[in-house]
Amino acid sequence: MDIEEMQRQLRALTDRAEISDRMDRYLRSLDEGVFDEEWARAFHTEDVTAEMPIGTVHGRDALTAQVRRGMALFDRTVHLGTNPVIEVDGARATVHGALLSTHVLADGSGSVFVSAGRTDTELVRTADGWRISAAALRVVWTQGPPPQLPADLAPVPTP
Repeated sequence: MDIEEMQRQLRALTDRAEISDRMDRYLRSLDEGVFDEEWARAFHTEDVTAEMPIGTVHGRDALTAQVRRGMALFDRTVHLGTNPVIEVDGARATVHGALLSTHVLADGSGSVFVSAGRTDTELVRTADGWRISAAALRVVWTQGPPPQLPADLAPVPTP
């Protein structure tokens, strides 16, 4: 194996490790509950698009506001991402995985709402590292009472 091939393999391993770390930190951040401008810049590109069960948004500011509003429906959460399939192509990458989310409703009932689904995430390499440029969560099943959504946070029908 020549030096060039070793450098290519090292870059591939480094990219995968950085992407995996970015995704793990993102899920953990959802449970920590601080959704400010610093949070948004740490994880998303300026022109990010996100498809969520509570709607699709475009742009980092819109995403931050939507996540803040959606997560306010819960007192506590735990998000577990698993089975990531990471594909890197130069300065772009995709991650396909599974997500299991447990939520304690903020309505005072103490009820637990669990959802599970598939995630499709696109990332781009920036000067600050890998950032999410597009993300989609497709819920496959739920258990327990869902939160009561405000009228302007309409759920997206599932196929």
